[in-house]
Amino acid sequence: MKKLFVSVFAVSLLFSCNKSSKTAVDKALNEKFDHYKNNFVDNLWKLYPGWASGVGFHKYDSLLVVPNADQRKKELDFANTQLDSLKNYNFESLSDNNKTDFQMIKNQLEGTIFSINELKSSEWNPAEYNVCGVFAEILNGKYDSLDIRLHAFNIKMNNIPAYYEAAKKNIKNPTIEHTDLAIDQNIGGSAVFEGELNDALSKSKLSQAEKKEIQDKAKVSVKAIKDYAEWLKNMPNKTPRSFRLGADLFAKKFNYDIQSSYSADEIYKIAVDHKNDLHDKMFVLADKLWKKYNENKPKPADKLDLIKQVIDKISLQHTTPEKFQSEIEKQIPELTAYVKAKDLLYIDPSKPLVVRKEPAYMAGVAGASISAPGPYDKNANTYYNVGSMSGWNAENAESYLREYNDYILQILNIHEAIPGHYTQLVYSNQSPSIIKSILGNGAMVEGWAVYAEKMMLESGYKNSDEMWLMYYKWNLRTTCNTILDYSVHTKDMAKEDAMILLTREAFQQQAEAEGKWKRVTLSQVQLCSYFTGYTEIYNLREELKKKEGDKFNLKKFHEKFLSFGSAPVKYIIELMLSEE
Repeated sequence: MKKLFVSVFAVSLLFSCNKSSKTAVDKALNEKFDHYKNNFVDNLWKLYPGWASGVGFHKYDSLLVVPNADQRKKELDFANTQLDSLKNYNFESLSDNNKTDFQMIKNQLEGTIFSINELKSSEWNPAEYNVCGVFAEILNGKYDSLDIRLHAFNIKMNNIPAYYEAAKKNIKNPTIEHTDLAIDQNIGGSAVFEGELNDALSKSKLSQAEKKEIQDKAKVSVKAIKDYAEWLKNMPNKTPRSFRLGADLFAKKFNYDIQSSYSADEIYKIAVDHKNDLHDKMFVLADKLWKKYNENKPKPADKLDLIKQVIDKISLQHTTPEKFQSEIEKQIPELTAYVKAKDLLYIDPSKPLVVRKEPAYMAGVAGASISAPGPYDKNANTYYNVGSMSGWNAENAESYLREYNDYILQILNIHEAIPGHYTQLVYSNQSPSIIKSILGNGAMVEGWAVYAEKMMLESGYKNSDEMWLMYYKWNLRTTCNTILDYSVHTKDMAKEDAMILLTREAFQQQAEAEGKWKRVTLSQVQLCSYFTGYTEIYNLREELKKKEGDKFNLKKFHEKFLSFGSAPVKYIIELMLSEE
């Protein structure tokens, strides 16, 4: 990792030079830009009411946008108009905070144009069309009375049939993988309009007439959802698009989504080097632990075989399928107490974290995830979604539990909850810049969670050779996510080679590797976000430690870093160095 410090230091020098010679900040221009940002956000929510609801802005909850050609034209017109508006602001005269907001808005708008005109996933990804999640959020929300939320639910259902008819018109030669996902998620999610809705209606004070109206519309909605799934099952698709993005689209999507100081090619090469470095560290620990777990059994000559055999022994220490979620729930207060005792950063006790079974409309992509409230709904629940092993055979469940053994389950909870995603997203909602919250950068969000894992172990959390070996295995997952994502989408990596990478070189259980292969066929670039963000954050911290020496304070670094919201790390670097 040492070679990467050059990049952070280069950013530091570049920014310092710019700062000494830049145009003086224009107060009037910045006030004008602040006014522009408010108008931008207002117009953004009118165009994307579902997105608005997702971040806690509920004024347009009753609106369901029909994804037809007219809507795409509106989105393109909005993007081009806003890009023209940005030309009215002299970038060098903006404050550092507004420079970052300017760049994030510009990236969002250009990314929208790229998505519609070049990526065109609306044509080949049927899983983009699913209303179940936004309706479930209305039912689960705590932001308003149940009756008001059900009233919005009622009106919103009016457009469901038109929504799915537009989806059918948009889809051309979809990928097989995204088609299967769309079928599963829509059928599973349709339960929102049946049992879940009826439970909510029974608790409401609505008139019998409105309850009946809602139930009647719900039946129409379920029919539209299931008809869409059936249409996908029966659709002729002789020339399905490959799920592989290709080098050109991957590079462009990486630049828009990750917003890193590294290119996709550069971060791939860094990941390969890091993988080899991790293997060296793991061998030292596994060799040391060999006798403890294998007694006098001869050591294998192959380095990776030796590591794997030790990991396999340690992985036998795990919970049961029935206790998987309760074990996660038990660990959350333990992590909170540790962070507080070590004074690593402030965790707001007033922001609720609820561990729940993963909803059906989210199933099929990731085994664990966080659903956080947006900046308009800061006090709402953050949900830790835990995948269920219900219906799994014993072999698959055992494989999964070995992957999430007693050591790695703790690292998973650091990543997803404390002080990872949950903590970072609470901080993000406190950011004075709404732009940095609503246009949050995935690489910063994921990078922080990965950084938190190593930081916790460095601080002494559950310090043991086993914990460090398992941490390195977990960090290999992050590293190999990038290698896999890049290789599959730009180098046509075959499934067989991917499974070798994941099971032999990353020591993953078969069930985990199969799940990761499925994920890389359904997503593009997102798997690069973990390692990219982590690399930039860790190197920034090490550079500041080197510069500040004894004056460096870890808690201060964490809280300052998180205070900038979910901005791209490269801009946070500039802001932190600017403040110095």
